[in-house]
Amino acid sequence: MSRQPVRLTVAEVCEELGVSRSTFYEWRVKGRAPRCLRLPNGELRVRRDELENWLDSCEEVA
Repeated sequence: MSRQPVRLTVAEVCEELGVSRSTFYEWRVKGRAPRCLRLPNGELRVRRDELENWLDSCEEVA
């Protein structure tokens, strides 16, 4: 039995990252946001694993 990947709404992603919706969309325009899925109704979703990979890629070595 396969598990469905968790798909987060834009609101959930923004809440988790502590950023506004406008900041998220600005990042998308600049190509700096995590990859999104566009549903047939036009809404966006972000896969949980895609968000985690994106966060890992933002990490800086101190």
